[in-house]
Amino acid sequence: MKKIAILGTGSVAQIVAEKLVELGYEVTLGTRNVSETLAKPENKMAARPAFKVWMDNNPGIKLSTLSEAAAWGELLINATQGVGSVHALKAAGNNNIKGKVLLDIANPLDFSKGMPPSLTVCNTDSLGETIQREFPDVKVVKGLNTMTAFLMVNPSLVPGNHNVFVCGNDASAKTDVIELLKKMGWNDKSIIDMGDISSSRATEMLLPIWVRLWGKLQTPMFNFNIVVANK
Repeated sequence: MKKIAILGTGSVAQIVAEKLVELGYEVTLGTRNVSETLAKPENKMAARPAFKVWMDNNPGIKLSTLSEAAAWGELLINATQGVGSVHALKAAGNNNIKGKVLLDIANPLDFSKGMPPSLTVCNTDSLGETIQREFPDVKVVKGLNTMTAFLMVNPSLVPGNHNVFVCGNDASAKTDVIELLKKMGWNDKSIIDMGDISSSRATEMLLPIWVRLWGKLQTPMFNFNIVVANK
């Protein structure tokens, strides 16, 4: 699969898109409103330029509506804000996403009461499961949601072994995602298959501690390393 559609246009989507183009993929970002997205100003907090400037600097990346991007992509990545992911996927169109692998890297973060955010869904449910229920014909794989975007696409930024988690109901879809992760620099030892999509509850619930660690360490450049005792 050479055509990857990323649903979302924020800093995470941009960072992932840049890496995918570097790896030789064709990439299209999907947005609700193309003209409004092109008019987005500089994001100083995320150290990102105005969106049109970024697009001009990355001519290999295309921009289209959610439905156009979803129809075009052979593999889809959900990089929308978690609270709006289901709405964005509905806008993408069920017929356009049906039967496709969807790598869900979003988190159900609620910033309505400021920092640190809470989760809109947790414990007995998750965003990954919600998406799978709403779109049963989509092969949802949760992954890359437990770290900063820069680390998603370049694990060598943190020295030593550390882990990325994947989960989903479709084994072949997970295989496709794992192959993509390996191209990004993750190795077999670092990738942990957590099982079915219900494991999204666990990986998404890492975000509260991740945010607290970010505040404590004053950097997002860290990750989780699972160490197993010798048997």
